[in-house]
Amino acid sequence: MTNHQVAPHLFVAFGATSDLMRRKLLPALYHFSEQYGLERRLLLVGVSRQKDLGDDGFRALAREALAAAGLPQTGHTDAWCDACLFFQPLGAGTPEDYRALAARLKALEKTHKFPGNRLFYLATPPDAFGPAITGLGQAKLHRSPGWTRLVVEKPCGRDPESAQNLNHLLQRYFDEPQIYRIDHYLGKETVQNLLIFRFANDIFEPLWHRNLVQSVQITVAESAGVGSRGNYYEQTGALRDMAQNHLTQLLTLTAMEVPVTFEPEAIRSEKAKVLRAVSPVRPEDVVYGQYTRGSVGGREAPGYREERGVAPDSVTETFVALKLGIENWRWNGVPFYLITGKGLPARFTQIAVTFHCPPVWLFQPRPATCSPNVLVFTLQPDEGFDLHFQVKAPGEPLELKTQRLRYRYAEAFGTLPDAYETLLVDVMAGDQTLFVRGDEAEAAWRIYAPLLAERPPTLSYPAGTFGPQEAARLMEWPDPALLYR
Repeated sequence: MTNHQVAPHLFVAFGATSDLMRRKLLPALYHFSEQYGLERRLLLVGVSRQKDLGDDGFRALAREALAAAGLPQTGHTDAWCDACLFFQPLGAGTPEDYRALAARLKALEKTHKFPGNRLFYLATPPDAFGPAITGLGQAKLHRSPGWTRLVVEKPCGRDPESAQNLNHLLQRYFDEPQIYRIDHYLGKETVQNLLIFRFANDIFEPLWHRNLVQSVQITVAESAGVGSRGNYYEQTGALRDMAQNHLTQLLTLTAMEVPVTFEPEAIRSEKAKVLRAVSPVRPEDVVYGQYTRGSVGGREAPGYREERGVAPDSVTETFVALKLGIENWRWNGVPFYLITGKGLPARFTQIAVTFHCPPVWLFQPRPATCSPNVLVFTLQPDEGFDLHFQVKAPGEPLELKTQRLRYRYAEAFGTLPDAYETLLVDVMAGDQTLFVRGDEAEAAWRIYAPLLAERPPTLSYPAGTFGPQEAARLMEWPDPALLYR
């Protein structure tokens, strides 16, 4: 990003005191100002119902958040907070409150000679989306002398109907090019480079189809439990929290066709085609799990039902394993496995593309099981790629060993930017490539509608293990530890 790509604008953040604001947005915006000299191009207006905070209180909150993020407190930090941060109370969210917000934005633009560009970010719980969108629209804040953009955090709905209703509300006031539905997983460098890996390296794209690929598994594993998020998780569960959005978006980027151009709408159209081609989920292709008391990393961990805010008889799933099929020419017959869970042995996110074994084995003695070639994209931690292949071990008798070619981004480029930083840059530049389009959001919910209508049984697994044993059988894993390639 260069300075000329970022027009002067107001960044208006609803949920100014939220955890997301403190942990992600404030550090990201400060990095921008420091790296790109945006002090005179970006003013942050925090919006919250907390009436007594004021400009000074919001600036103090920002200093605390930046210190907690490990940023040194310097003169530049204080100068940025004093010059660029403002607060506007929203009160009860009445039409008068939104008119007051509109007047404050106009006054700031007049004082700082800004052209009227505005970026509204809804860093709020999902139940606040509707009132905020309606308030902005009724106050005519969906239009301005410059550009207006709206960022909506996930989840976009709880089911197909609510996702469609949210889209209808958004489109009542905003045009689709103004709307940025954010999924922070798409801001990770390895996710973006998945497209470069496929489409800029001609040796890989010819391999990317049903004739050579045996299966694809997409895993988001978390070793921690729900912690203090028990109340939220009871209303959500692993399917809504992770599978419907993060894992499904990774699925689209892995399986999409080559776009006609490397432009936002061309890429998003190919992603939407993948979702429309996913066959209905069968009950026998889904395993739900819930962690019980166990040991994670050598430390005793409580069970889900022992967590704060969780019902003692809860059946909420903390683990989901799904087997999906894509009914198109490229992928028909190839199983796509989506796995996510809490209380697992390790924290990692990876996409593993497993290729078929050779059609005829030439070497003796024949191994008991085939060791296929596997291409693994690691999204976190230690982002990079690994290609697993067979080599001859030295000496006699003939023995084959699996080795790997290893690439890590940090070794080549140093520290990678935070996903939110990457995505906020794109919003400021007006690039929608890594954001979810309205029809994508609705199509993703439709895939999982059968599971919302009729829940699979929730099976138990001890914390520190890789989900219920039924998941290993579904995925045809001889050993769940195979995921830790």
